[in-house]
Amino acid sequence: MPWSPEVGVYAVDVRSDRVGRVMAFEGGYVQLRPPGGGVEWDYPPEALRPAGVLGELRARVTEINREGRLP
Repeated sequence: MPWSPEVGVYAVDVRSDRVGRVMAFEGGYVQLRPPGGGVEWDYPPEALRPAGVLGELRARVTEINREGRLP
């Protein structure tokens, strides 16, 4: 059974091995945002996988570091 992500969780785009936070579902695609912000990208849900503990930890550290640099 394919993994069905929920909004807010981290997922890996298996095409590029990039981690992103699931932001929304639009037109049959999942919208992912890179950790720390940036442009979202669309990806078919059947080709995503969970980020796992290490992937999620790296993403959270990136987000925290980015927040610390903002004025």
